[in-house]
Amino acid sequence: MKIKETGIQGLIELMPTLLQDDRGWFMESYNKETFSSLGLNMEFVQDNLSFSKAGVLRGLHFQQKPYEQGKLVKVIKGEVLDVAVDIRPDSPSFGQHFIVLLTADQQNMLYLPEGFAHGFLAIKDSYLFYKCTRNYHKASDSGIKFDDPELNIDWGNTSPIISEKDKKLQSFKSYKLSIGL
Repeated sequence: MKIKETGIQGLIELMPTLLQDDRGWFMESYNKETFSSLGLNMEFVQDNLSFSKAGVLRGLHFQQKPYEQGKLVKVIKGEVLDVAVDIRPDSPSFGQHFIVLLTADQQNMLYLPEGFAHGFLAIKDSYLFYKCTRNYHKASDSGIKFDDPELNIDWGNTSPIISEKDKKLQSFKSYKLSIGL
């Protein structure tokens, strides 16, 4: 397993080792001992799997304090443009985002620590699998509009398919006001 730094503290891309032969390949997507040896000491308590048709954009989602979730995200089939936004008010990269293409062919993964909003755009029909460090807490479910002008995220798609719930998410300015900034 190799780590690729993203330039945002705690947010990392992981490149697992694929053991390949003429039959296919094998990989460990998570091994507590391996992760610990890389300095990644988190405990996962919930696994999620979602399917999105090409053109679907989900997010930017997060859980409010004290129910924030860290996430280990990977694509099982397809490819997504995955976006993480640092919403930790004391972070030097507060309000910055990171974009990575996660693909089933590469098997790359993104680890988002607690304090990030997360969203993705399905480039192809895609299955997204993610492990969470905390269970989902419905009352703490929140988000920021994917097209917020202050965040200025280039999704590369001018007309994504968005849920009614995601269309009603707050602006980044409203989020900052809600946390006293």
